[in-house]
This record gives sequence, C-alpha cells and structure tokens, in this order.
Amino acid sequence: MNTPAVASDWDALLQARAAAPRRPLVMHQRWEKLLFLHWTLNAEELQPTLPAGLTVDTCQGEAFIGVSPFFMRNVRPPRLPALPWFSNFQELNVRTYVKDRFGVPGIWFYSLDCNQPFAVIGARLWLGLPYYCAEMSTSQSGGIDYRSRRKGTSEAARYLYRVIGPARETQSGTLEFFLLERYFLYTRRSESGPLLRVQVKHVPYTFCEVHLEKWSSAPLRQDRLIAAETAPVHQCFVDGFDVRVHGVEKVM
Repeated sequence: MNTPAVASDWDALLQARAAAPRRPLVMHQRWEKLLFLHWTLNAEELQPTLPAGLTVDTCQGEAFIGVSPFFMRNVRPPRLPALPWFSNFQELNVRTYVKDRFGVPGIWFYSLDCNQPFAVIGARLWLGLPYYCAEMSTSQSGGIDYRSRRKGTSEAARYLYRVIGPARETQSGTLEFFLLERYFLYTRRSESGPLLRVQVKHVPYTFCEVHLEKWSSAPLRQDRLIAAETAPVHQCFVDGFDVRVHGVEKVM
C-alpha cells in the first residue's frame, strides 16, 4: 500500500511534476528496473553535506538517504539514434531529497556509479555530477541479482530481490510520493561554482513491493553518510519509463 505520511509540501511536489519544461530538450533516456532503498538520518546531520542554497527536505521530520541501482537504456541526444555499445549501461546512485531557496523540490546526488566510462566522463564534464567508474554485473533468473563495486574500493555491493504484487500509482500525502516524485536534480560544476538545476520529464511513478534477500549499505558508507552496515527502512521497485532531460539552468 502507499505508506501514509505527513509534514511535507505536497503542493510543491505536484507543481514540480506538472511544470512545463524550463529549458530545451537535450537528451532522451529510458530508466528500467529501478530498486529504491532508503535509510533515515537526522536532517541536522545531513544539512552540512549540502551546498549553499539547498535545504534538506523532510517527511514526518525525517531526512532520507537512498541507494538506487537500475539500468539506463537508449541514452541519446535528440534526433540521433541510440548506440547499443554506448547507450545501455548500469548505474547506481546515492541521493537525498532537497529543496532550493524558492521551495523547488529535487534530488542531490552524493555519487553515481556506472559501468560506461564515456557516460562517467560526459556527466562530470557537462554537469559536474559525482560519477564514478564501477565494475557492475547482473543476472535475472526468477529475480534480479545486481552487483556493483566502485573502482578504487574493495567492498562490493549486492542487491538480490524479486518483485511482489501489482504496480500502484503513488498518491500525494504518502512516503512513496515524497521519495519518488522528483523532477529536478541539483548539481555544481565545482565547489565554488553556482548551484545548477536540471529538469526531467516523464510519466508519474508507479511502484511495486519487493522481497529483498540481499542488500548493502556499502555505497552510503563509501560516501561517508553512515558508519556501519544498517538495514534500509523502506524499499520499493519501479519497472521503468522513458525520460526527457532538459538543459541546465542556474539557480539565482
């Protein structure tokens, strides 16, 4: 079921989802088989990890950090075809939920592990996003067995799970809506650079329950967000959808 939640700005989330594109279309993508795992953290602990201009967004007074392993498909610029050896790869990101000084809700990424070196280089140069090369593999036999090890680290992360139950739409006022319905990401090209915002457009989220057999908080520990292995407090699965990525805008 959708998990009831309170104390979030649901109108701001709805407005962000409905907002018309603010910049030209720059990229097409498809996101598939997204696993979302979330941990709670005190907002006071998380706030110092964010750049100036962003505030931790909370739900029921709790801040959330998430790990999301998934598959990128058909990544391409407008009017160009996807290239099988370039456009399809695995990605695992570590995120939290924020709002800017205008109250626009979005995502701040602490890291994005990826097994496509050109995507790592391109995203770092274009947006300054903290992409890292990783060794990644997956098997899908009765479930999904997703593995990732960031280069330069010794500990691998493994996520073994299977989807259970039908897909359901997120509902405003629920935890799933707060965690999933995010249509802006924030970044900086350098520590002293201006805060930037990128808008993505896609259909609203539908999600499923998951039976989680193996999980890892290694990416959170590698990003120094938690100190010890800790179980997630929430998990769900999203089958996937096509995504339109729009150009960068400076947050004034």
